[in-house]
Parts: sequence; C-alpha cells; structure tokens
Amino acid sequence: MQKLSAMSIILLSICTKRLLQPCSALAPVHRVRPMRCVSSTLLCLSSASSGRVSNAVKDSELLKKTDGASSQQPKEKLDTNPPKGTRDFFPEDMRLRTWLFDHWRAVAKTYGFVEYDAPVLESESLFTRKAGEEVTQQLYNFVDKGDRNVALRPEMTPSLARMVMSKKGSLPMPLKWFSIPQCWRYERMTRGRRREHFQWNCDIWGVSDERAEAELLSAMVTFFENVGLTSEDVGIKVNSRLVIGEVLSELGIPEEKFAATCVLIDKLEKIPIDAIQDDLEQLGLDQSVVEKLLQVLTNASIDELRKTLGDDSKAVQQLSNFLDICGGYDILDWIVFDASVVRGLAYYTGMVFESFDRKGELRAIAGGGRYDKLLETFGGDPTPAVGFGFGDAVIVELLKERNLLPSFESPDVDTVIFAMTSNLYNEAVKTASILRRAGQSVDVVLEDKKAKWVFKHADRLGAKYCVVVGQSEYENGEVSIKDLTTGSQQTIKLDNLVKWGSEHK
Repeated sequence: MQKLSAMSIILLSICTKRLLQPCSALAPVHRVRPMRCVSSTLLCLSSASSGRVSNAVKDSELLKKTDGASSQQPKEKLDTNPPKGTRDFFPEDMRLRTWLFDHWRAVAKTYGFVEYDAPVLESESLFTRKAGEEVTQQLYNFVDKGDRNVALRPEMTPSLARMVMSKKGSLPMPLKWFSIPQCWRYERMTRGRRREHFQWNCDIWGVSDERAEAELLSAMVTFFENVGLTSEDVGIKVNSRLVIGEVLSELGIPEEKFAATCVLIDKLEKIPIDAIQDDLEQLGLDQSVVEKLLQVLTNASIDELRKTLGDDSKAVQQLSNFLDICGGYDILDWIVFDASVVRGLAYYTGMVFESFDRKGELRAIAGGGRYDKLLETFGGDPTPAVGFGFGDAVIVELLKERNLLPSFESPDVDTVIFAMTSNLYNEAVKTASILRRAGQSVDVVLEDKKAKWVFKHADRLGAKYCVVVGQSEYENGEVSIKDLTTGSQQTIKLDNLVKWGSEHK
C-alpha cells in the first residue's frame, strides 16, 4: 500500500487551502498553476486502492487548525483574586510579615523556647473531637487519592501532641517549644478574621502548676512592649476552668459533661442563652444549673469568687497563686480576672486566658490555656501542658490603628551599583561581590541605564548609597560612592572597599 510522504501532506494542506482562494490571488504569489497542483495531489489520493487516506484529508477542521487567525477563540479571563479568605503576600506584605515573625522569634528565644514545625496537612481524626467545638465544623477536609481522610490544620496543638507522643517519653521535660504555623478554618470572615492565618504558638510541657502560665504570659507581654503597646492598649483576661468544674460537681453534674459544657458556655459571649438552651438541656443542664453557672461567671474579682466557692476552692487557690507569680514578673497591670472566660476548645482543663484590645474594637488578640489531658485522648500518658496561640491578623490591625507599624514600602537595600558603560559591567559585578561579602545588601543594575534612572531606582529601593563604576575611576582602581541621604560623594580605592562596606551596612 502506498503511503504519503511528509511533503505530500504539506502540499495537500497548502493546495486545499488554495482551492478556497481566487486563482488570481494565487498565481502572483506562488507562480504555479493552481489546477495542476490540485489535480496532481488529489490524483494520488482519489482511489482507496491506491493508498491509505491521510488523517489530514479526513479532518474537516484542517483549515481552522492551520490558519492561526481563525483558530483563536476568546479565552476566559483569569480571576486574579486569591481564594476567598486568603491573601497574597506581595514584597511589602512579606516585609511586614517578616518583621512580625522576627519579633515573635526574638521573644521566644529570649525565654528559652526552641522552634519546631509540622505538616500543614494532617489526618482528619487528629482534629475531630466530639464536644461541639466550632473548629471541628470549620475544617478544610477531604479524602486524598489514597482514600485517606485528611485536613489542613486549623490549629497547631494537636500536631504538637502527636509529635510529643511519637517520641514515646524520650523527650526531656520540661519542654519549651514554639512555632509559627499557617492555620486554616472555613469560618465567617470579619475584621481580623480570615480563613487562613499565621499563628505564634508557645507551649510548655511537663510543668503542672501556674509557673508555666505566668512564664507564657510574661513572654506575651514582652512582645507587646517590644512593638510599642502598653497595658493601656491591651489586657489579658484570665480564669480557670476549675471554677465551672467545681460548680458542676456541686450541682451533681457528671465530669464527662464538663468539656461540652465549657464549649457551650464559651458561646454565650457571641449569642444569647436562648440559642443554646436546647443544647444545654441535652446535656442535662436545667435552668437552675445554668443560672448558677451564670451567677458564678459574673464574679468580678477573686475575693467575690472566694465568697461563692469557699476558701478551700482549688480554683481560687490556683488563681491566687498565679496572680502572686505575675507580681514577680511585674505584669499585674496587664492581667484582668474575668470569670466568664472559658475558651472554646474542649481539651482545656485548667487556667485559660486571652489578650484583648481595651478599646473593645477588635476580637481576641491571642488565647490559650492548660490542656493536661490532651495526650490521654490520643492514647498517650497523662502529661501536663499549657500554651497559647497568637494570630497575625488582629495584632496587625491593632498596630495599624495605634500607628505603631514601621514603613514597609521599600526593601532594605544598602547599596545600588551600576556601570557607566557596558564594558565596565563585569567590574560592577566584582564590586558588588566585594560589598556583599562585607555584609551589605547590594542591588546591581542589570541593564544599560542612564544615571538619572539609576538614582530614581535607588530611591525606590530605599538604598543608602549608590556606587558608580566609571572609566576614569576604574583606570585608577577606584569607585565613586554617593551618599543618597546627605548627597555627598567620595572616591574609594577598591582595596579599601571591604572596610567601607562593613562599616556602612
């Protein structure tokens, strides 16, 4: 059977296209007789017995495919917005984020915490507890290609518990770890609340009393002070879940209903009691129990709480001891006792706390508490633990409102270097390398540009100096350096450039 050559197929494509054009238009361009081209090519394909018909001949869309102009179809315009509730981080946003993270890391290091991390994707079962927490209803969860139920982490503490448990008791205690994870929750967005956020987590494991809580809150206060906030701007509400536990025990409510009750009580800050009345009744909490709880939660001081619970109350003793230690840290002016604070996570067992904007315009800045039984819920050994989570969104809103953020418009570049002529570009690169080794941040102008453009570019970058590599200076083994702050200019020998660079960074 005769097969078509590649050239025959190309000729077929051309001649078929020419059939649809006027002959008068074809002859001047190609200087061939159109009918001869068509007949000679089609002749070899006219009979099935003479050879197999090419797919190109069969394809009725051939002309559209070979004609670039006619094949262009309208394209759907790309949506340039990130998914709802998420953020892009342009360079200036990254500079702000880095600034914030650097402050967090500096405080953590000051207090002896060490950094860790974990996968953003975890097994769904790590987060699906059964106490009615909002977080379990806000998971970004799905079944992966291996038929496994997984979720983007909504918080870091369960991942930390999994990591500690994986070491089977081999980690030396006490443990002081911190992390800055990105967390994901599908929730209603408000000011300072997104569906993804970064969060500074600090946790202490292996310490069973209030000294751990006081250490954590001191670290939190240190951060606030480092970024310019005072106790007039921010307060930290504290309470103990032992308060609710003692009331429920006195009223005969079984211990297994403790966590679920705390989750419901935490909702009262956002919704009226009527909205959760049915849930309370399902737990066996009738109106009298709820009224007693609300009466206790309105206590405004430790002394009032002592009158309600008695001098032997473990909750009162715990809170009193904690406040005494805070006095040693000199942070009492930041601390506010608030019996209504219980926090919304079921695993908290003791003291709970949250920092807040004293003007009341923003949601909670940070929060945390003690979770001594968390490891047990995963089948591990009981281990005392306490920690906090400190989100990036609300604190940035607060710092903006108080006008405490530095400018992030320009990158932190020390020097811009450019060659006056293209033949000196290699010398400019060598000069840049010298200054970079000296510790400077250096931007090299990568194109042939005029001096006016270079100085505008340096201004946009916020550079402090501009180094000019010119012909006469190069011949003398020198470079010209302009101070962009003062406008002064000097010439420096290349041999002295390392010393200059190390002194001007």
